[in-house]
Amino acid sequence: RRRWLESHAVPMRNTTGDIIAMLSVTRDITERKRAEESQRLAARVFGEAHEGIVITNADGIIIDVNPMFCEITGYSRDEVLGQNPNILQSGNHSPDFFQGMWNSLKTHRHWQGEVWNRKKNGDLFAELLSISVLCDEQGQIIHYLGLFSDITESKQQQQLLELLAHFDPLTRIPNRTLFTDRLLQALAHSKRDQSLLAICFLDLDGFKPVNDEFGHDVGDQVLIEVADRIKQTLREADTVSRHGGDEFAVLLSDLRSIEESKLAISRIHQAILEPYLINEQTITIGVSTGITVYPLDDSDPDTLLRHADQSMYQAKLAGRNSFHLFDANQNQQDIDRHKQVNDIKTAFLGQEFSLYYQPKVNLKSGQVVGVEALIRWVHPERGLISPLVFMPIITASHLEIEVGNWVIKQAWQQLAAWHNQGLLLEVSINISGYHLLSPGFIEHLDATLATQPQLASQFFQLEILESTALDELSAVNRVIKACRNQLGVKVALDDFGTGYSSLAHLRHLPVDCVKIDQSFVRDMLGNPDDFAIVESVISLSDAFHREVVAEGVENHNQVNVLLLMGCELAQGFVIAKPMPADDIAGWTQGYQPHSSWSMLVEPNISTEKALITIFRIELRQWLNQIHACLDSTHQPVWPVMNSKKSHFGRWLKRAQQHAIYPIQILEKISKAYKELLQHGIALKHHVIKGEFETAQHYFSDLQIIHEDIDQLLLNM
Repeated sequence: RRRWLESHAVPMRNTTGDIIAMLSVTRDITERKRAEESQRLAARVFGEAHEGIVITNADGIIIDVNPMFCEITGYSRDEVLGQNPNILQSGNHSPDFFQGMWNSLKTHRHWQGEVWNRKKNGDLFAELLSISVLCDEQGQIIHYLGLFSDITESKQQQQLLELLAHFDPLTRIPNRTLFTDRLLQALAHSKRDQSLLAICFLDLDGFKPVNDEFGHDVGDQVLIEVADRIKQTLREADTVSRHGGDEFAVLLSDLRSIEESKLAISRIHQAILEPYLINEQTITIGVSTGITVYPLDDSDPDTLLRHADQSMYQAKLAGRNSFHLFDANQNQQDIDRHKQVNDIKTAFLGQEFSLYYQPKVNLKSGQVVGVEALIRWVHPERGLISPLVFMPIITASHLEIEVGNWVIKQAWQQLAAWHNQGLLLEVSINISGYHLLSPGFIEHLDATLATQPQLASQFFQLEILESTALDELSAVNRVIKACRNQLGVKVALDDFGTGYSSLAHLRHLPVDCVKIDQSFVRDMLGNPDDFAIVESVISLSDAFHREVVAEGVENHNQVNVLLLMGCELAQGFVIAKPMPADDIAGWTQGYQPHSSWSMLVEPNISTEKALITIFRIELRQWLNQIHACLDSTHQPVWPVMNSKKSHFGRWLKRAQQHAIYPIQILEKISKAYKELLQHGIALKHHVIKGEFETAQHYFSDLQIIHEDIDQLLLNM
């Protein structure tokens, strides 16, 4: 065996000093050498370990630390010797946490766990800490030994994985997975507390055009801000999550009434509808929301979400920027709807559908320029049924495409028949967005046009709803270009003015014609905002060289005002109601425009003169509406009697400020108009009280005042 020996030798000398012997003492030091080696190893481990090591005495005072301790914490060895380890405490743990640690050390002489501590520079770090108790032979504690490693990066990665698993990476709000978990908890809470829980599904309106025009980076910023705005409107107990794309879901807990959920959604809508300023671009969007309330809708979580989604779709059908509350009896309604779809399909296959045609004329020349094909259901028992009744039921279905293709075929054949008779009209048909973007639409339209090769396709026009065009801007543009460039058909933008950003997007839509929505035309003489929209659409269409048509024209005053504004094409009941195809030829031959339509329109009339004429027409209609309110047999519909809200009152104020006309005449008109409104208000009060004879006296005065104002305007 190999052993370590330690030898000491000294010489032995005689009297003369010569060495005569050696005295040697040898000891076996193998155990000592082993102990020294162990000490060197321990010192090397202490100094080179990748874990921080701290040693304290029995009182918990630090007596030594290794270099890795200093590297992790930022403290030098001299700074911590004599200190308590609590100098590293972060404040993230409760007193109970540390009490549990000391209880384990007393009982088991060991503790291990994760601890958040704080470095010298104040940064938080996570450590995996193991504390051991060192005792002497009598079992008395002499030291505490702590070993720890920095696991901050690992904890951050874990948090990131948890974030990705439960939160949307873009908006940092809960995703579908976490929402489902919170929904289960909210349902349990609702059962315990007997409170209401609202499950809401939100879908942004008009978001796709944002991506198309500004790019996905801007779209992402809009989504982030939408999520922030929703969070700011919610209470701490509520939850918002993103379910992908532009869809969000919201949980509203602890509700005492359905009205609370409606108010909460109204606040969310108001926040989302505010404009977004991103990269110096102002962007506006809308939102449609479906709501279902538990336990009124006592369904499982998946069904609750589906009901909220269905209600959201109903909100979109109702006109968007609105919310729809799910009815617990919706299942029965679904059954009824399925029956309605089958009835419509049976009627379609039974050839009960027919096309009626409404003429479109040039108001100035009196020429009939075309007709719009409108589908009708000729029911054997119920008679003529409007498309507003049955078309929404088959929206976004294969049956809608079948019906749409039938309309294309019928209208094209009818157009050919008229042209063969020498009646050179243009025919326009309405195309839904779902049909327009369906696979094979272009091919079917091309094949239909090919059945009448002698007929010029430019006489055929597709009318597309503006809301459809804006929601699917890029895709609709591609189809429109194919229809115009490849097939030669014209395209019109229907119901223009109802979209969220109509004017800004018109330049991106390669359409031939713009049709002003009838709601603006109908109220333009009594509503200054509607008048401004009609005026803007006409001006913009002219600037972009688009043909403009006014829809829903109902009276001669509207015709004259449209002519004065520069809109010559129109359709509506004042011209003709929709009629069967067989009646069109006879009606066209006998059509004569009303004699009053062009009487007020002079050649090269100035803008100022045209506006004065419009105001004369408006005031005459205002007086006629007052007169209609004197009839006690009808519910009165009163005109505007506030100069700040009337078109004429606003113009009069601007005219006085800018001195466009002689100030003396303006002052007379202003005084007379103020008196006119005062008499109108007084007349209204007498009608409300049932004092019709007194009201009639006031009306006589109104006629005199109106004549004075009309004469003043005529002389300007």
